Amino acid sequence: MASVDPVYGEHHDSDSQLAFTLRYAVPGLIATSVIALGALGVGWLPIYGLVDVPFVHTLRTTDIGMFLSRVCVILGGALLLQAWLVAGADVLSGHIRDVRRLWSVLAIWIAPLVLAPPLFSRDVYSYYAQGKLVLKGVDPYTNGVDSIPGWFRDGVDPMWSQVPTPYGPVFLGISRAIAQVIGDPFVAAIAFRLVAIAGVALLAYYVPRLAFLNGIDAPKALWLGVMNPLILMNFVASSHNDSLMIGLIAAGMCMALEGRMIVGIIAVTAGAMVKPIGLLALPFVGLIWAGTQSGRNQRLIAWAKTGAVGAACFVGASALVGVNLGWVHALTTPGTVRTWLSPSTALGMASGNLLKWFGLGDHVDLTVTVFRALFELAAIIMIARLIIKPEGRTALRGLVLAFVAVVVLGPVIQPWYLLWALPLAAAAGLTAKELRAVLLLIAGFTLYGLCEPSATADSLFELSDGIAMLAAAGAVALAVSVSPRERALFFGEPASHGLLPEDRPALARHDQLIIRGPISV
Repeated sequence: MASVDPVYGEHHDSDSQLAFTLRYAVPGLIATSVIALGALGVGWLPIYGLVDVPFVHTLRTTDIGMFLSRVCVILGGALLLQAWLVAGADVLSGHIRDVRRLWSVLAIWIAPLVLAPPLFSRDVYSYYAQGKLVLKGVDPYTNGVDSIPGWFRDGVDPMWSQVPTPYGPVFLGISRAIAQVIGDPFVAAIAFRLVAIAGVALLAYYVPRLAFLNGIDAPKALWLGVMNPLILMNFVASSHNDSLMIGLIAAGMCMALEGRMIVGIIAVTAGAMVKPIGLLALPFVGLIWAGTQSGRNQRLIAWAKTGAVGAACFVGASALVGVNLGWVHALTTPGTVRTWLSPSTALGMASGNLLKWFGLGDHVDLTVTVFRALFELAAIIMIARLIIKPEGRTALRGLVLAFVAVVVLGPVIQPWYLLWALPLAAAAGLTAKELRAVLLLIAGFTLYGLCEPSATADSLFELSDGIAMLAAAGAVALAVSVSPRERALFFGEPASHGLLPEDRPALARHDQLIIRGPISV
């Protein structure tokens, strides 16, 4: 007899676990295993330790070894994208209904990457060095990691050696704990990866619950928001701490919607104490606390209570870790990077170069600053409107749009910044057009990541941003046009209905969360 769960779906006894695993888990397992093999040659490693292993040394120092390693990463990434799309065709068409089975697929896909060298970014070594800073009593908000000896040998990118950390007290506490018990930077990188995987686990558990509360099909939300290749590349292979931030925010939003307001605020604040950009979620938690039929005064009171709980958490965590509120001044650290992915930065650089071409002087710095300021002002206005005028949307949908505004209008876009909004967007629901756009974005940024891993790391292809974007767009267009299965997924069934409520109970759950304001009598 089949067992049915309102959130996690239905288990079909006729479809054996072995058959399910062979069909959906094994292709992704092969893909991530190939990626992990390639990471031995092109992944980030400290200048001592694993690099001395003969096989690894050969991969990293010979032309054939480097070539094969790059091929493995690129081929593995393409295979992972294919495996995810194949599974998605069956998830979106309703053939896969069991979230627990998708959990097992995700775990199997992740497994080969757990012990692999970091790929696409070496920020994880900066996390380790920042933990050493805190351990030695050095203020990480006013000092770079070059304040401690041996930072370069630990694998830190020199670009970030003299800049303060933009991370909050919770993550600095985690970094300090890892630095205190682990003396080897590569082992520390694995520890940070486990922290990032914990964030993925939070997403895997809470995104389906959030989706159910919003009337969205839980397996579809899990597949789109948590199992996509960007999660595995940027949250697992790269071990970015954004994983823990958004995992805690998803957990907090879910708890708040389930009526556990205080613990929900604490969870969301904990996410913000990993990366302070997570503070953006607190006003939307306040809207949940105020209720869908609240007026201005009720919302002001709810925001005040939410802010008080959040502030108390920040003060307590900062005192416990032994740091101050210097993260406020360090939030501009990522803005030192210039990438053509950011519309404001791209327009600024293009305008500056155009002025230079006409012989009007070198004003690139000025034009970039001006365009960034204008776009940031637009982001502030949009976010303020989403918070002050929330009627007609759910609080979760408002938060998704706020994160999108921050990313698109911000001074820097990294592929993992998309993941601030994507898991929550999958749970909040997407129209058919939005779903297709998201699928194209995921496919494009997956391939872009293989061509140009990040703005702060060497490129596997050694291509510029612009060329890498064109290569990614061409590869996506080729995949979509050549393969009937992908063509159907992007342009026909089963994505034609989007991620929207599919029956009356789901529609009722969704409608109950839409903010409507006070009812006039």
